Amino acid sequence: MTAAKGPAITVLGGGLMGLAMAHQLARRGEAVRVLSRRRSEAAGFVAAGMLAPHAEGLTGDLLALGQASLQLIPSWVAQIEADSGLSCGLRPCGIVVPFATPAERDAYATAAFGQRLDRRGLEQEIPGIGKLWQAGLLFEQDGQIDNRRRLMRALERACVELGVTFEEGSQVLELVCGPSGALSGVRLRSAEGEEHHLAAERAVLACGAWSAQLLPQLPITPVKGQMLSLQGPRQALGRVIFGPGTYLVPRQDGLLVVGATSEAEAGFSEGLTPAGQRQLQEGLASLLPEASSWPPMERWWGFRPHTPDEAPLLGTSPIPGLWLAAGHHRNGVLLAAITADLVAGAILGDLATSEQNQLNKFSWRRFERS
Repeated sequence: MTAAKGPAITVLGGGLMGLAMAHQLARRGEAVRVLSRRRSEAAGFVAAGMLAPHAEGLTGDLLALGQASLQLIPSWVAQIEADSGLSCGLRPCGIVVPFATPAERDAYATAAFGQRLDRRGLEQEIPGIGKLWQAGLLFEQDGQIDNRRRLMRALERACVELGVTFEEGSQVLELVCGPSGALSGVRLRSAEGEEHHLAAERAVLACGAWSAQLLPQLPITPVKGQMLSLQGPRQALGRVIFGPGTYLVPRQDGLLVVGATSEAEAGFSEGLTPAGQRQLQEGLASLLPEASSWPPMERWWGFRPHTPDEAPLLGTSPIPGLWLAAGHHRNGVLLAAITADLVAGAILGDLATSEQNQLNKFSWRRFERS
């Protein structure tokens, strides 16, 4: 690793986005420290790991950002695996989106990017798919990564190997600005409950659903998601199934991840609910009836960082010296690679004009009142 170029860049948040930022900045020779409160509820840790700009039906600038990130992901993963010595669990397995009618399929926002399937084609791609589904789209370019068990662990190891320092259990209470209005530090509460000031003139806000607690100008709110996993036979399902309200993500060892509820009204309420788990079970039974009898493994929940247009907030912030890597809603795993690349480039001032133009489309200023 090259010698650090100056005072450490502080990353606020130790979830997927924070780790991706820390890794990219450290690879570019910066000293980096990560302040992390509790990663277990971060969206990147609890997500299913779909890489699905087409299967999700994204449109406009968000689709273009997702497609750019999808192209970056193989080289990004290769970097992480080389730095950590661990596998990230990347699988370009393709995703099937089922529909009740061909008309619904043909009207899907990203239908032009997929292979059209009739009922027979659906059964070939997804043996045992529920009888409700009569048409589908296969997006072979989309895939998945095992974020929960592999990617997060590999990213953390890669960061450590590159000299990133971590302060676990540190809750950022407040951003502190100097007389000019620029960032000068943060006020922290340590794992032991002690409050203190930490100097920081360059920082990245990557606190996910909690970001607006530090910067109220940001229109980021939590959307709770509950999930579960089942253990199926190895290779029982080769493709991800992205159904309406429920998706099924098969890992190579037969584990099937089932997600996810979308509970905007739940705020930061913790825990599983009977209604949420029932919704997942009903969605599972509709998509792949035989999987309902597979043994359950885990149940968990987390909080997505939602914005009004469901697109992220990237780049500069209202506070000079503070950059944003937040608000990715349900596309954080997909967008981690491009976010780390663009925001690190913005901090270090080496973005190409085309990259700066791409970043500008996701500025927090799009929500400013005129």
